[in-house]
Amino acid sequence: MKLYDSGVYLVHGSELIADGKDAAAAIQNRTGAAVTKEEAAKQTIAYGILKEHNVSGNMEKLQIRFDKLTSHDITFVGIIQTARASGLEKFPIPYVLTNCHNSLCAVGGTINEDDHMYGLTCAKRYGGVYVPPHQAVIHQFAREMLAGGGKMILGSDSHTRYGALGTMAVGEGGPELVKQLLSRTYDIDMPEVIGVYLKGAPRKGVGPQDVALAIIGEVFDRGYVKNKVMEFVGPGVANLSVDFRIGVDVMTTETTCLSSIWQTDDKVREFYEIHGRTGDYAELKPGETAYYDGMVEIDLGEIKPMIAMPFHPSNTYTIEELNANLMDILDDCEKRAQVSFDGAVKLDLKSKVRNKRLYVDQGIIAGCAGGGFENICDAADILRGASIGADEFTLSVYPASTPIYMELVKNGAVATLMQTGAIVKTAFCGPCFGAGDTPANNAFSIRHSTRNFPNREGSKVQQGQVASVALMDARSIAATAANRGYLTAATDVDVTFTKPKYFFDKTIYENRVFDSKGVADPTVEIQFGPNIKDWPAMSALPENLVLQVVSEIHDPVTTTDELIPSGETSSYRSNPLGLAEFALSRKDPQYVGRAKEIQKAQKALEEGQDPVQAVGELGAVLEAIDHAFPDRKLAANAQGTIGFGSTIFAVKPGDGSAREQAASCQKVLGGWANIANEYATKRYRSNLINWGMLPFLIREGELPFKNLDYLFLPDIRKAVEEKRSELTAYVVEGDSLKEFRLELGAMTDDEREIILKGCLINYYRG
Repeated sequence: MKLYDSGVYLVHGSELIADGKDAAAAIQNRTGAAVTKEEAAKQTIAYGILKEHNVSGNMEKLQIRFDKLTSHDITFVGIIQTARASGLEKFPIPYVLTNCHNSLCAVGGTINEDDHMYGLTCAKRYGGVYVPPHQAVIHQFAREMLAGGGKMILGSDSHTRYGALGTMAVGEGGPELVKQLLSRTYDIDMPEVIGVYLKGAPRKGVGPQDVALAIIGEVFDRGYVKNKVMEFVGPGVANLSVDFRIGVDVMTTETTCLSSIWQTDDKVREFYEIHGRTGDYAELKPGETAYYDGMVEIDLGEIKPMIAMPFHPSNTYTIEELNANLMDILDDCEKRAQVSFDGAVKLDLKSKVRNKRLYVDQGIIAGCAGGGFENICDAADILRGASIGADEFTLSVYPASTPIYMELVKNGAVATLMQTGAIVKTAFCGPCFGAGDTPANNAFSIRHSTRNFPNREGSKVQQGQVASVALMDARSIAATAANRGYLTAATDVDVTFTKPKYFFDKTIYENRVFDSKGVADPTVEIQFGPNIKDWPAMSALPENLVLQVVSEIHDPVTTTDELIPSGETSSYRSNPLGLAEFALSRKDPQYVGRAKEIQKAQKALEEGQDPVQAVGELGAVLEAIDHAFPDRKLAANAQGTIGFGSTIFAVKPGDGSAREQAASCQKVLGGWANIANEYATKRYRSNLINWGMLPFLIREGELPFKNLDYLFLPDIRKAVEEKRSELTAYVVEGDSLKEFRLELGAMTDDEREIILKGCLINYYRG
């Protein structure tokens, strides 16, 4: 695999020419025509789709209107509640509400099914589509029923990726979907486009997760595609089935790219034909000479079976390399765990080595990444006639949709798997986020799913538990299962892949999915459960801010799973205050109490009371500020002149899920800001802004404050109004103030107005 240090021209869809002084001559020699870099940049597939959906008239400052929206049952309640509070009357574009996360209804009594009934009644009232639990995971339904060539889809799940089908899809936090529901736009600068040039063909036994992990391992740490569009091109694309392409495409989220798109061909046309949607196919390919801001060149034939060890999809090795350096790599993982868990629990992977081989406790093939038809058929072929054994090892398989499940029943794959001792379950995302198949304490699970972050499998460090997940392809998981839990690469087994043809039966959805066909019925009463709560009132940004640092995180990356845990806590996402009780609970259990304590001052202020009476130590803080700024007289506590709240510092927060609750939970606990060296994803920073939180940056190595310090931000409102990129802040140290600098970074006019109003809801209320 090669990552180019410069931009690259793609000529005739097959030849790469690196940007440089000889590039123009080489291109003219190949094509007979001169082309500028600016002209060639317009020849990418991504540029054409973005231009078609941009309403700003300026291709440098995009305002995107999407064709369709999609959400699942962890996110759609909060999104619709926000839109309702902002004046929603009807879904202006198709909006699909799937139920694939809280679908077990195993936690919290009625609250999960209450969310489902909320979704059904909202689909009827506002004119949407409702997919009942166990019918399909969100992204498989979108592939089968929503994607279209040249279209754009916005989803409130980070793995919203349908590029292999010719659809540019973006996973964002809920407020960005709210904007679309209110007929507003998705505003971003024109992203860079990175080509992914594929050549050759995969060797037998290598699957899409192997290719995906190889890419993630190369690009993630470098930030090579961060917030950019990945465009898959080259002759190797034709050597991949559509299911294979989909399996690579969905994992592009783990590179931190913004979106993805692939060139299309007759195999993609056939996919649409199989699903009864021939008219949704469009041939997409780059122009005669297309310019990419970077290029990842991959020889598919060189990819070997891969494994991403705990605790990140980028912690990659070939299985061959892991087996050759087993104890060293396991020791490194254990050391990473000590850092990640702050020494609270001890991960012991070296005890998994038996007879110099790695024994795993659990295998899972599931979700939008692993639950595809081809993955499961190939796994069944590898396991035919085998037994997974009667020891610790277990294997669970989750087809990604009921139509896939039914076809696997018809062609015998389900029977083959069940005969081995595997369990085949319904479409469900639980294993991907810790709400299903939680392993035993210190167990090691291999999964063809999307992520392997700490505790993502459902264990609870705060209760002394620890387990871990490695990501692998379904084929190598099956090979490991055939060896009764001993880690095995699929290339090491002798198998004939039968490659049965897929037949899609749409009557399953016709019989169960509610589709309003875009017709709203305002007479339908929305059904609420007792857990579904409105968003609390949120104040506008005051003239000056006093913030207390209530959590300080120095991990290289902080995931959204650590900011607000997944798993059973997801059941409370329809209750903003209830869910907030879990914020940072796995990373900093004292966060909630500390945030609530300083929030008392703001609440007192809003009720016309003395904040110093609510938080006594503020008296000395305000005296120090008034001494340094005698003209402010902030100790008088005039409402609107000053505000109180909390902030956190993290090195690089926001990797992983698009969940807006990673930000909103901080907001409802009185958070006014995050301070970071950088933000891991564009979507997390957007979530902060949409919830009225200031996305501050501070230079790496410059940290003038510590946990529990008070910070004073004078004239913060004016700084936002005047579009300042930097501002002066102060650390309160006894009776004096120490000056330091904070950066705000670029924001659109609308984003600044949202910050000033206090949140997106206030912005739309006017």
